[in-house]
Amino acid sequence: MAKITADTLISDCLELNPDAAEILLSTGMHCIGCAMAHGETIAEAVAVHGEDLDALLAKLNEGVE
Repeated sequence: MAKITADTLISDCLELNPDAAEILLSTGMHCIGCAMAHGETIAEAVAVHGEDLDALLAKLNEGVE
């Protein structure tokens, strides 16, 4: 089973978890529409947006199949 980590690219995260877009948007991270998302990791996005990395990773991994 795949796991989303701090080093996971946002674009890969969107493929791993069908709910990732909704989760990211609910935290104010509009990365899914950003051109940088293809090369930006979850950790890099969190650093910019000031979210709690561990809490976000827990939410993102709840829906990983």
